[in-house]
Order: sequence, then C-alpha cells, then structure tokens
Amino acid sequence: MPAESLRWDTLEALKNSPKGRLKYNPDWLEKGEDILSGCNEAPSLSPLSGLILKRLNMSPRALQKTCSLGSASTDPGTGLSEEAPVSSTSPFPSANAQPTPLSSPQLVPRLKKDTEQQIVGDEDSAPDASNNLSPVTNPIPSPTISLLSPRATQMEGCIRICEEKHRAKAKMELSLRQELQEKLVASVASRESEQLKRFEELMELKQRQEYQSMRDMMDRETQESIGRQEKLKEEHKNRIKILNLRLREAEQQRLREAEFERQRQVEGRERLRALNAVQEEILQLNQLLEPTAPTQSGPSPDLTSYSTRANQLCSQVSEVVRMTAEGEFPSVEDMTVAERALHEMRSLIRVMQEAAAQAQEKRKKEQEEEEERRKMAMLQAQQEEQKKSAALSAKEKARKKGLQTKAEQSTLKWYQELQDSANQCAQSFEGLNNTKDIQTKKLRMELQKAGTIPVSQISSISGSKLREIFDKIDKLLSGRSVVSGGKSVSTSQHPNGLDFVSYKLAEKFVKQGEEEVASHHEAAFPIAVVASGVWELHPKVGDFILAHLHKKCPYAVPHYPPMKDGTSVEEYQKILGYRVEDGGVEAQDSFLKRMSGMIRLYAAMIQLRWPYGSKQGPDPHGLNNGWRWLAQMLNMEPLADVTATLLFDFLEVCGNALMKQYQVQFWKLILLIQEEYLPRIEAVTSQGQAGSVTRLKQFLESSLRSRQIPPPKGQLSSHFWRS
Repeated sequence: MPAESLRWDTLEALKNSPKGRLKYNPDWLEKGEDILSGCNEAPSLSPLSGLILKRLNMSPRALQKTCSLGSASTDPGTGLSEEAPVSSTSPFPSANAQPTPLSSPQLVPRLKKDTEQQIVGDEDSAPDASNNLSPVTNPIPSPTISLLSPRATQMEGCIRICEEKHRAKAKMELSLRQELQEKLVASVASRESEQLKRFEELMELKQRQEYQSMRDMMDRETQESIGRQEKLKEEHKNRIKILNLRLREAEQQRLREAEFERQRQVEGRERLRALNAVQEEILQLNQLLEPTAPTQSGPSPDLTSYSTRANQLCSQVSEVVRMTAEGEFPSVEDMTVAERALHEMRSLIRVMQEAAAQAQEKRKKEQEEEEERRKMAMLQAQQEEQKKSAALSAKEKARKKGLQTKAEQSTLKWYQELQDSANQCAQSFEGLNNTKDIQTKKLRMELQKAGTIPVSQISSISGSKLREIFDKIDKLLSGRSVVSGGKSVSTSQHPNGLDFVSYKLAEKFVKQGEEEVASHHEAAFPIAVVASGVWELHPKVGDFILAHLHKKCPYAVPHYPPMKDGTSVEEYQKILGYRVEDGGVEAQDSFLKRMSGMIRLYAAMIQLRWPYGSKQGPDPHGLNNGWRWLAQMLNMEPLADVTATLLFDFLEVCGNALMKQYQVQFWKLILLIQEEYLPRIEAVTSQGQAGSVTRLKQFLESSLRSRQIPPPKGQLSSHFWRS
C-alpha cells in the first residue's frame, strides 16, 4: 500500500537524520532519565487523538490519506479499526513482539470516554483548545501524519532541547576557541615584537662593546705610554735615591767608625778596670795561700805547691798589667789570660779549702761520726714515719672518699700569694712599659735585652761559659753596670728597673723551659742550675719564676682550675695552659710537649744548686718540694693524657734524686703508683691516648724490677765545671 511505503520511507529518513544518530549522553542517567524508556513501551494514543480522528472522519479524503492505521472499516465514533490491528512502527523498535494497545478491545471504550471528556474540556476552554489544535487543523505539506505516543513526543522534545544545548555549547566553545586563538596570536605577536626588540638591543650592545673595546685599547695604550713615562721617572728617582743612599752610607760609615773608636775606648777602659779588679782579687786570694803556723789541733796541710802556682799566676797577671801600663788598653786576649788566671786561682783556693776541710774532717771524724750517724738515723726514722703516715692517710682518704679534684687549701693559698706578688710587680713597672718618652723606651729595651739575652745563651758547652752568664745576670740584678749590645746599662738608671728586670728574667727562664727544654730535654739542667743560683742570691726572682711557671703550667702546683660561671671556653683553655690564637686552640701534642718541658725544668731546679754559691743555708726550693708535688699529684683525680705524661717526665728527671733522698719511702710511693694510681689513669685514658700511659707503665715496671732509677740524661758532672 502507498501509505505503508511512505511510513517506511519516513522511518528510514528519521533513522538517517541527526536525531536518529543521536549518541547516548551520560547526563541523562544523572537526571534519572532513561533514553530508551519511550522505545521500550508500547505505542499509545494521546487524549487528543480522538478529536483528530473525528475530524478525519468528517473528511473522507483526509481519512483516505491517513491510511496509517491499515483498517478497511472504522468505527464512526472512535475512528479505530475493529478488524485488523494497527501496524505501528516506531523509530525505536520494541524489544518484544506483543500487540499494541490500539488493537486491544479493552482500550476502545476507555479511549472513547477519554476522547469525549477531552472534547468537552476543549469546548469549555476554546482559546486553549484552538491553540493546542492549531498544528493539527492547519494544512501540512506532508502527505501523511505520523502518530507518536506522548512519551515519544516528549522524547522528541528532549532530543530537540538537547540539540539546542549542544548547538549553544558548540557556539560557546567556538567563541572560546576563537578568543583563545586571538590571545595566542596576540601573544605570538607580542613575543615576536619582544624578540625583535631584544635583537635590536643585542645589536646595540655589540656596537657599544666594540666601541668600548676600542676605547679600552686606546686607554691601555695611553696607560702604557704613561706607565713608560712613570717608569722612566721612577728609574730617575731610584738613581737619585741610590746616590743619596751612598752618600748617607758614607756618612754613616764615618759615624760608625767614630762610634767604634769611642766604643773601643770605653771597652778598653772597662777591660782595664776589670783587669785591675782581677789583679786585686788574685792578690787577695794569694794571701789566703800563705802558710800558717801549726795549731794544737794538729799539723796544717802542706800548701807549698799551691803557693808556688799562685805566685806564678800573680806574676802572669802582673806581666799583663805592665804591658798595658804604657798607655794602651788591654786586649781581649789579655783579659782572657787574666780571667783564666783568676779562674785557676779560684780553683786553687777551692782545692786548698777542700784539702783543709778534708784534713779538718779527718781530725774531727772520730768525734762526730757517731753523733752524725745518730742524727741521720733519727732524721730518717722521722721522715719514714711522716711519709708512712702520709701514705696511709692518703690511702685511707682515697678508700673512703675517693681522690681530690683540687689542690689542698694551703697549696692554693701559696699559689695565690705568688700570683698576687707577680701582679703587684707588673703593676709597679707599668709606667715603664707604657711610657712615651723615647729615652725611657730605649732604656726599657736595653734592660730587657740585658736580662733575657744571657738566658738565651745558656748551654752545656762549658762550665766557664755558664759561669760568665751567671755573673752577668748577678751583676745586673745587683745594680751594677753590664755591657749589652755595646752599651752600658744598669737597673739603677730607673726606679722600677730592678722589678722590671726581675719579672722579665723569670718570664724568660720559664719560656726557655716551655720551648728549649720541650725540644731538647738535656737543656733543662744548665738552665735549671743558673736559675737555682739566681734564686739563691735573689729570692724575689725565684718567686717570680714559680708564679710564671704556675700561670703557664698550673699542673706544676699541682692545681686543676675549675671552670667558673661566665667564663668562655677559650678563656678556660688559656687558664688550663693551652695557647689560643686566632680563635683556634693548639693541638694536644703541642700542649703536652710544652707542659713536659716546664715540668722537666721544675724537676731539675729542685735538685740542683749553684756550685759557686757563697751561702751555706738550705736550698731555697729543694727536693722536699718535689716530694710534696708528687704526693699531691697522687691525691688528686688523674686527667687523661696529662697526668701520665707529667708523672713520667718528673720521675725521669727527678726520680734518681728522690730515690737517694727518701729511699724506702720513695719505693713505697712508686709501688703505690703502679698498683693503685696507674689503674685510675688507665680508666680515664681513651684508646688514642695510651702512649703516655704505656711509657709510664714501662718506666715503673723497669724501676721496680731493677730497684734502681738511672740518672737523667744531660745531668752536669764535675768534669763539666772544670771545662
């Protein structure tokens, strides 16, 4: 039939239309809609279909054209077919093949009733009905009318709305894309413009650089030419300076020669006075060698040989004096001969006195031997008892309370008194240090040189050289004039000259121990014997030596200064003896080396005395101070690496003298160190500091095994003083 063919063409056209190719949109699920709900339902007529069919019945031609229901006879009331079912095809075919609601006889009366109600309602609302039915009544160009269900109609409307939305969205995206493209074009144009500007700037920069390089080259050439001119001027000035220097040197040479001649005259007069003093002393010493009458106590020793040699020495010195009596000054060789004669005369006197003393000692030996033995026994027993009680009390105290962490109160008081004395002395010559007067400054420098240079010259070359150095220091401290650097200087030239020289001299002795003895252990003995001699004649210098030693090496007290509140780490390191320079603390090896040198010097000083001393009193700082230092060290808690090093150095230098002086008590102390104190040292010693502990342990074991401590290396013998 024609209508069927048109229906199928319409369906095919709808299928190929954009609406038929519409894709699924996930937004429909979010809105709760089902795109296939209208397709899966059976087709049904809308409530207005009855009115449409009624009007179609009124027009047979139109009814003939609307053969879409496919029926030969229709009901005049409903326009529905009673014989054949409606073959209705939907653009969305149904999933199952069941009859449509149009062919169901149960729906016809209901549809009729609904249609009549709708017609009545339409008549009541004429304007609305006419508006709603206007699309139906108007003639349409399509030859056929497709009847869609309300669900399909609604779906078609939704599809159109969706299409409109897609069109609007596409327009919006297109406009956005156009705007983006315009912005992109604008940015590209701007970037190209900026690149063009940068290129122009680069070209300008290159031009400026080329121009600048040309100017620099011209400036360099100008500077080179100016430099050549300056060089020529400088060479000319140098030639003038050289000529002036030569003239000045010639003038200075003339002045030096005049000064040398004047100095030669001064030294000649000084040598002449010294020669006269030597001759006077030799004559006085010669009188001591005159033979004396025998006494009742016994025959006097034979002094003929000594007297003969003394007369020869007097003749020798008199010959030198006669040679210089003709108006010439004595030469250095003449003074050497005279001093050698004086030295030999002194040796003769000393040997004569020793011989006389030996003879007298032989005469009195029988009477005094028993008394001396008894006194020595009593003194030794008393010392043993004191050391035993001290050792027992130290053991008991260590067992009950442990070792001390600081020195005893009496020791600290003594230490503080020495520091106060040194500080007062330094304040007394502060005006000499801070003076602005040129002459006073020169005097200060000359006094310092006269006091420190002889200490730097101390060596173990010969005893005579050592005595010359000692005599020079003694003369300076006694207020007499000495020659230093070709100039005569004396401490009496300034009111604080003696304090200044004493302070600087003590400081130099300690510095020699810190530097010279630390590098050469044998140098401790010549320095110590001169310091001991100066200490004996000038006790104030000895106190200053101790003050400087305790300040640089507080372990010589012994004293472990605690860290006070508010003290910085660098300041505390200085108090402990470390050198702090440029914000850095010296290495531990350097620190131990300096401490070792100062302890060795101290250990040598307490056992040595100046052999030519005239005082017969006790040693100003003898071995008893060494015993005190050793006992107090053992009563204090050990320090890692420090205690072992200092104990080894002290015992190696002073152990032999302490062994001879204290004997059994000394060996008890050595045994105490090995059995009780050495484990304490090992307990505080780390793995990298075991070298000093090992040396101390080997020294103790060797000493206890041989029951002997060898004399220290570098000790001055009797042959040294004869050289």
